[in-house]
Amino acid sequence: QVELVESGGGLVQAGGSLRLSCTVYRSIFSLNTMGWYRQAPGKQRELVGIITKDGNTTYKDSVKGRFSISRDNAKDTVYLQMNSLQPEDAAVYYCNAMGRGSDGTYSRPVFQSWGQGTRVTVSS
Repeated sequence: QVELVESGGGLVQAGGSLRLSCTVYRSIFSLNTMGWYRQAPGKQRELVGIITKDGNTTYKDSVKGRFSISRDNAKDTVYLQMNSLQPEDAAVYYCNAMGRGSDGTYSRPVFQSWGQGTRVTVSS
């Protein structure tokens, strides 16, 4: 069974930076488009951005220019570099492999079982 393990969260002041990691176990990582999601208290889980197996990235509008996704296929790991963090970025962050939705974009998670996530707290 695939296992997703996120790490790197913590408490940071507004304007600060964090780098999150997600390692995927028991899956052919290099073939997957990967995505980072986040879920704030009382809100739905939302897609933050994705990275294809070739390294192409897309992001949610509110994080463009501040967040950057990268991957190391040799380590089966995807990263989320978050800069200029704001209180509204506070959430539990998760990763998952991405599949294409009905519109052809990478918009749906592949693995039904999520990792434990990593919590990001931003103080103002």
